[in-house]
Amino acid sequence: MRRPGCHDVPTARPALPPLPLLLLVLSLQLGAPRGVGAGTGAPAELRVRVRLPDGQVTEESLQADSEADSISLELRKPDGTLISYTADFKKDVKIFRALILGELEKGQSQFQALCFVTRLYHNEIIPSEAMVKLRQKNPRAVRQAEEVRGLEELHMDIAVNFSQGGLLSPHLHNVCAEAADAIYTRQEDVRFWLEQGVDSSVFEALPKVLEQVELPRCGQVGDRGKPCACRYGLSLAWYPCMLKYCHSRDRPAPYKCGIRSCRKNYNFNFYVPQRQLCLWDEDP
Repeated sequence: MRRPGCHDVPTARPALPPLPLLLLVLSLQLGAPRGVGAGTGAPAELRVRVRLPDGQVTEESLQADSEADSISLELRKPDGTLISYTADFKKDVKIFRALILGELEKGQSQFQALCFVTRLYHNEIIPSEAMVKLRQKNPRAVRQAEEVRGLEELHMDIAVNFSQGGLLSPHLHNVCAEAADAIYTRQEDVRFWLEQGVDSSVFEALPKVLEQVELPRCGQVGDRGKPCACRYGLSLAWYPCMLKYCHSRDRPAPYKCGIRSCRKNYNFNFYVPQRQLCLWDEDP
């Protein structure tokens, strides 16, 4: 058994209305997109200053690879936790990873890694070919999400076999290397991927599912050696969730002219064999 280890449709003529500070620039209009490796097939990178829900500011890195049809996002929280999000459009997979700094005085290792893998719906985030074309007018500006999407509660009741994870997504080995024994997904997503032809060897049932036992929340368990149900909350403070379209008398059809940004929070609930592996979940 396994163990755990981010449409307004203006109608103005011909002068366009103000766009978001991040502009979607089409290469046919204003030249090639800016970014690392732009125009060479290599991933394009954008660094954005974003405001977190608690008001603090951090830098976020966004990478897009139109050839691999994938997007990745990474930011560091004020407590040092590194959060990353990967969208694999080819495989309908999204991967959340958290590298949580350990508390050495509590007997924890230097850091603890968690990976949560769920089905990607293509309307959750803008396409990779659009992300590649993003550039900033003012790189020092602090971005704040225009839309706050609802909290999502996810019950992660299946473990992902790291050695077979490449069959689910080629990104999993790289993203979840530090979390090889703590990669979680859901039965409903597994059913979808199996229908898409993913081999069942990628997935393993967790003890709670096998034994049909209702475990106590980790915040209610005093013994650090006992199993419990852990919860980890994660926030994507800013990400391009939709394209914006503009109209002009000079153009017969709407055209892409910007993005809409979103913030979304997630709560992941999952089994841990020891309370020691979920010390952040202090509240019942």
